[in-house]
Amino acid sequence: MRHWKVAGALLQNPQGILLVANRRRNGSLDWTPPGGVVDEGETPLEALRREVIEETGLRVDQWGELAYTVEVAFTDQDMLLQVEVHRAHLWSGEFIFDDPDGIVEEARFVQQKDAGLLLKESPLWVQEPVNSWLTSPQTLGAHFSYEARRTSQGELRVERQ
Repeated sequence: MRHWKVAGALLQNPQGILLVANRRRNGSLDWTPPGGVVDEGETPLEALRREVIEETGLRVDQWGELAYTVEVAFTDQDMLLQVEVHRAHLWSGEFIFDDPDGIVEEARFVQQKDAGLLLKESPLWVQEPVNSWLTSPQTLGAHFSYEARRTSQGELRVERQ
């Protein structure tokens, strides 16, 4: 089984939570917290520091606690996605979009109601944990588990476990 390790960042200020707009290969757009793949030899926090700078131009100087984890089993692809999402406590900088992957097009801090609307096109394993965090940020260490598989029509079906 292939393992894919990803780290995500929760940056919040009085304007809300930071979300980035990701342009996918098929042309669709979805919104997520900043983050990305943990490269070989990196810790999740090292990956987050790098990813947040690449995707937003912001530099996180102080990371907080582990907010939640996500696990997605892609059963028909023999793949497991594991995500760690951490809070950022202190950051600086201005938005600069220099994503080497060419995916991130925009970033903005949004209030909870707007975050829910923007997240509607994102995968369930992004939507539910972020919305849960926004509703109950004091609940640290929550775990979200999903199973994803292709239907006979080729669509990805995701269910919470």
